[in-house]
Amino acid sequence: MAYDDLRDWIKRLDKAGELKRIKVEVDPILEMAEIADRTAKLGKGTAKAGGPALLFENVKGYPGARVLMNQFGSLDRMKLALETDSLDAIAERIRVLIKPVMPVGMLDKLKMLPMLAEIGSFFPKVISSRDAACKQVIKRADRGDVIDLLSFPVLKTWPQDGGRFITLPCVVTRDPKSGKRNVGMYRMQVYDGQTTGMHWQRQKVAAEHMRERLRAAAGDVAAGVDLMALTAGGTAAAVSTGSIPSVAQAKIRGERMEVAVAIGTDPATTFSAIVPAPPDVEEYLIAGFLRQKPVELVKCETVDLEVPAHAEIILEGYVELGELRTEGPFGDHTGFYTMQDEYPVFHITCITHRKDPVWAATLVGKPPMEDAWMGKAVERIFLPLMQLTMPEIVDVNLPAEGVFHNLMIVAIRKSYAGQARKVMSGIWAMGQAMFTKCVIVVDEDCDVQDVAEVTLRVANNIDPERDIQFTLGPVDSLDHASRLPNYGSKMGIDATRKWAAEGFTREWPPMLTMDKEVKSKIDAIWKKLGIE
Repeated sequence: MAYDDLRDWIKRLDKAGELKRIKVEVDPILEMAEIADRTAKLGKGTAKAGGPALLFENVKGYPGARVLMNQFGSLDRMKLALETDSLDAIAERIRVLIKPVMPVGMLDKLKMLPMLAEIGSFFPKVISSRDAACKQVIKRADRGDVIDLLSFPVLKTWPQDGGRFITLPCVVTRDPKSGKRNVGMYRMQVYDGQTTGMHWQRQKVAAEHMRERLRAAAGDVAAGVDLMALTAGGTAAAVSTGSIPSVAQAKIRGERMEVAVAIGTDPATTFSAIVPAPPDVEEYLIAGFLRQKPVELVKCETVDLEVPAHAEIILEGYVELGELRTEGPFGDHTGFYTMQDEYPVFHITCITHRKDPVWAATLVGKPPMEDAWMGKAVERIFLPLMQLTMPEIVDVNLPAEGVFHNLMIVAIRKSYAGQARKVMSGIWAMGQAMFTKCVIVVDEDCDVQDVAEVTLRVANNIDPERDIQFTLGPVDSLDHASRLPNYGSKMGIDATRKWAAEGFTREWPPMLTMDKEVKSKIDAIWKKLGIE
């Protein structure tokens, strides 16, 4: 059965022996992060890598508060979170949905009805406020209630961070054109009890929602406004008041976009906030698919949005169009600090929460970290969507040390000359994969999950001048090495066997492999040899 909420998930972690309760007093300023960092690196390189989930029950300065960290921090816990024995099994469910067997007769059509009914059961449903656990405590600014985000144990994770950051939020916005909701995960620097930064990078869906609002507000003068810079970090100079026509300033001043933030949701909903969802598919629907049960939502108090009804904490509010504030630095998943930049400001109008809420947080930094396992789950589960566009792809690997956007290894079923380069171009044209700095393409008989095998293939199979391709395009905002913010070069390496049709006229040697019969015979007597 699907987890009802974060507390149900914590109970399951405890029962499975995957939870460590920390009774010693620990400070949310740096100390929790250091403990989480050491825990995440336990068993590095082994099948049991990642250490346990951590529930801090004695938080310095916050009597009675609890903080959950590293909840997704191992392969076993990632599978437990999504209630599966295999991440590839979820991928297979997706594969069946996107490529069903087409019915040829009435009987086949009838056979499809259960599948269609199952899909219909994944859609989220709105429940009443009285049944929503997140409404147990309600504080509204318009009623004179005290709004104080700092009453929660918000973490500071690295010494040079610009302040405390909310690191595991589900940020809800609505497309002003289609009305479709989006749930994304964007870090939030806490400025004070009522305001935070909203670090949605310019390529993120929420930033596009804000640009749509800006276009509508600015009207016919929108062409004179640097909308990209006004919605997500460009340089401060790019968003200076002088660069925006005064008539546009007047039109957007005071215009707002509503935002809601859920902290501490069930694991499938939290995970869905990071997945590369197809543009027309809501994350709430993806969460329902993953948990095999619809997500229950509730309407917010002060904004026109729906949020997970059983979340621990809900923040409601708005960003004011055109208002930016310096955000950062922040110790990021690249292992380096993301430096200061200008981002929108989130103003809190209401906080609702459960009694004695659990604060959910994560730590990012030098891999491997908790997010490495979340990234691996995304890699396995959404492989069918890549294969839908490029069916020659056999498998992909996003190594943790490549921090998701720096390295992708792809195995392909090669059937024509230049196919490896075609795949590189396809990856760079595919959603968030466009940020991939380095793409390595190997043949289908190479296990891309075995980095040692990939290294052997690359080192042996390439002529560097011939097989390395460079191109220019958008890069991740966190890439500190690119020539310009958000724009730089990418590299593709074709490590496949070269064909005569590709200009290779020499004989390509076979790789070393032992005879199958010999291998089977030795397999049968291996234990008797006493070698290990």
